[in-house]
Amino acid sequence: MLLDATASQLVLVDYQERLMPAIFEGPAVLANAQRLARIARMLDLPVWGTEQNPSRLGANDAALRALCQKTLAKMHFSAAREGLGEWLRPPAKPQGGNARSLPKHLQKSTAPQGAERSSIVIAGCEAHVCLLQTALDLIDDGFEPWVVTDACGSRTERNRDAAFDRLAAAGAELVTTEMVAFEWLGSCEHPAFKDLLDLIK
Repeated sequence: MLLDATASQLVLVDYQERLMPAIFEGPAVLANAQRLARIARMLDLPVWGTEQNPSRLGANDAALRALCQKTLAKMHFSAAREGLGEWLRPPAKPQGGNARSLPKHLQKSTAPQGAERSSIVIAGCEAHVCLLQTALDLIDDGFEPWVVTDACGSRTERNRDAAFDRLAAAGAELVTTEMVAFEWLGSCEHPAFKDLLDLIK
């Protein structure tokens, strides 16, 4: 199973100014998050950010925040409990005409629409707290999280790796920044291939 750019969105969880200095391999984690965001923007994918209690932990890294369409301030550790799912699902299209007057077999279903972009490429800090809880809630909400391991961090390597084990067991796909980039492209003939290579090198 490969990622499809047309079915993907990017969520970047809590790369905050006061948190990042304490994150194991923090500079590399942040650099990969910025790389992911630039690639997603290059390919016209939605990019969302979250910030945990920003009045205490500060805003996200400024360069990263500028690449996000919107940033969700939250107090719950899981962004899904603060409305992230509403951002990820497209608004339901209003039905035109008087559908009730049509025979039942011609009426459109009134069931809620699923997400058109249900593959959620997600990365963030801390991996064993906010990233983990958000991804698990997204699974419960019917999304497919793809966790970008080299763009995730915790204060300790052990906590980060324990989060990856738990996420994989729950059904999340574990990937790397380069896996995501090349799967989104699909071909070396993609118009963005050269620009993307420059970002990765």
